[in-house]
Formats: sequence, structure tokens, C-alpha cells
Amino acid sequence: MKRLPIGIQSFKSIREEDYYYVDKTPFVKLVAESGKYFFLSRPRRFGKSLYLDTLKEAFSGNRELFKGLYLYDNWDWDKKYPVIKISFGLGISKTPQDLIQNIFFQLKLNQKSLEVECEETKSYSNCFYELLSRASEKYREKVVVLIDEYDKPILDRIEEVEIARENREILKDFYSVLKDADPYLKLVFITGVSRFSKVSIFSGLNQLQDITL
Repeated sequence: MKRLPIGIQSFKSIREEDYYYVDKTPFVKLVAESGKYFFLSRPRRFGKSLYLDTLKEAFSGNRELFKGLYLYDNWDWDKKYPVIKISFGLGISKTPQDLIQNIFFQLKLNQKSLEVECEETKSYSNCFYELLSRASEKYREKVVVLIDEYDKPILDRIEEVEIARENREILKDFYSVLKDADPYLKLVFITGVSRFSKVSIFSGLNQLQDITL
């Protein structure tokens, strides 16, 4: 018998190490053809991170991982897109300064994977915008942005109201970059546990399509 992929968030690992996988790749194509900006909230352990990783592998053009699945014969594999993937599940932001350092760290990881170097080192929002524009220009394609656990820096400090509020403002500033960077974007998909769209965290990104329901 194959093994169950309990707790595994890597699509590549599931496919290459022969775990059971329920084919959800039709939803990759559906999302790609249905819009540009998506928001999805679901409880923890619901497969959000795995779905984002599946999107990453598809838009990166890794066709062989999809052999035997729906997307293998129903996707334009000739086109590859630069993918920026950010997960706020990485570490705990005890202070707003921790959150800013985390953002810069993840932007650095994406610069390395895309072989793009940003000159901006002081403003995380400017660095993010520069990364988007430079990646698009280098690969001559629009960029796919995947953000996982967008709300964790707030939820981690939810009982410390002032810190939670400061973290919210930092994230709000960070996500607002996506609105101005629209010419460089192919797809934006944001996931988390809570629907903080109701408390203005996405006020600068009002074109998000909430597909939670």
C-alpha cells in the first residue's frame, strides 16, 4: 500500500515518494482561468499549503510531477512563470521588528531562487515591489504570487492588542504593494485561517476575490 501524506505540504515530495494523492489539479486550471486575485480562508490542516505548492509547481512548468493527473494534458507547459512564495507560518513574530525581519528574510529567499537581486534594503514594501518588477522583466512573464498563512503574525499576538495592531499595519502595507504592481502580476493567491478582510488588512487590495464560501 502507498503511504498517506499526513502533514506533508510538498507536492513534489508526495509525487516523487509515491504517496496517495487525490487529484485536485482541476482546481489549478479553474483558478488560472477564473481570475487574477484570490483569497481563501480555511481551518488549519485543511490542505491550503499543499494547494499553494501545487500551484507553484504548475506555474513553474514542472510537468513530470503531474503525470497521470488531470493537469498533465490540460495545461500549457510551454509557458513558465516566475513564482514568489511567501509563508508567514515560518517562525513566530513576537514583535513588529521580528515580523519585518521575517519579511526581509523571505524576500531574500525568493531573490535567491529567482536569481534576482534587489537594491532596496530599508523598505520591505519597496523591496517587494522591486522584486516583482525585476522578476517580471528578467523572465519576460508576469509573476505568480502565493502567500500562505497571511494572518499568522496577527493571530500569534491576538491577546496583545497593540502588537497585533502594529503587525496588522505592517502586513497591510506589505499587501498593498500588490495593487500597484498589477502590471507585473499573473496570479495572486492568499490563504489563511481568518477572514481579516473584514478589518481592512486588504483595504489597499480591494480587487481580491474571496472564494472562501
